[in-house]
Amino acid sequence: MTRNELTEITVIGDDDTGLIAQVTNLLFENDINIEDLDQAVREGLFRMTMHVDTSEMETTKETLREELYELGQDLGVDAHVRFPADRETQRIAVLVTKESHCLERLCEARENGNLDAEIAVVIGNHSELEPVAEEYDVPFHDVGDEKGSPDEDEILSLLDEYDADLVALARYMRILSPNVVFRYESRIVNIHPSLLPAFPGAKAYRQAKEAGVRVAGVTAHYVTTDLDQGPIITQRTFNVPDDASVRDIKERGQPLEADALLEAVRLHLNDDVAVHRGRTELRGEAGEYQLGMPEELDGVTPNSPTDDHLPAADSADD
Repeated sequence: MTRNELTEITVIGDDDTGLIAQVTNLLFENDINIEDLDQAVREGLFRMTMHVDTSEMETTKETLREELYELGQDLGVDAHVRFPADRETQRIAVLVTKESHCLERLCEARENGNLDAEIAVVIGNHSELEPVAEEYDVPFHDVGDEKGSPDEDEILSLLDEYDADLVALARYMRILSPNVVFRYESRIVNIHPSLLPAFPGAKAYRQAKEAGVRVAGVTAHYVTTDLDQGPIITQRTFNVPDDASVRDIKERGQPLEADALLEAVRLHLNDDVAVHRGRTELRGEAGEYQLGMPEELDGVTPNSPTDDHLPAADSADD
């Protein structure tokens, strides 16, 4: 069974002894088989995500929901269960600041049938993009103060209210705290305007200009608690002309930002990518899709000479 065919159970709360044992014991008593379990603790916050086979369970969906909820109350944690039928239409929460291009691309793709998911909510730390959300009939919530500092408790409440499967950071110009990232680990995709790991952080296009690069680009990646260091999903590149200003570089990059983010969102929602040892890889169901540059480049990329024929071909770069 694929992960999309399995029931997902998440448990989040303050770390304590016996949490895993009590949840798994409940599943065992209901003849539910655990196919995958991932758990971790950071800064005292416990998170566990399980994918389980409920096709032959000895209970009903409603009863399992109630039992998990009650167990969570007893343990002081949030316990949620999502059956495959609950995820037939996946839901995206889009976080934005003031730049509209990535949000517009996602909304257009959904409206044109090129994105098989619902954009459930747009959350901004400023109000500038509310008209864009209204144009596509998507609820908008401004969670920022007068300086744009977001209320992360409100963000978490909205993500829960709109039952977000994926959080897309569409040029959201704030760093999410570990409290948010950890709760939605492997479910937050960001677009960054550089070829990571080059030029992380703020003003990436200006960094590229000042470094004198000939080729620049953009990167869509999973968000982790390490800034701009999460597993890379998709990248796009473009040439930087000799006389290009920072504005010129930005204008070349923005359409590619929107393109790369949309592609990364699709790959995630289709369950086509997995993360192994910090690097994304395609699952078997992804077919002939290729991460990275198109195969046509192989025909113009030199494959010789190399020093592999020498007895001592090992180098310090291996």
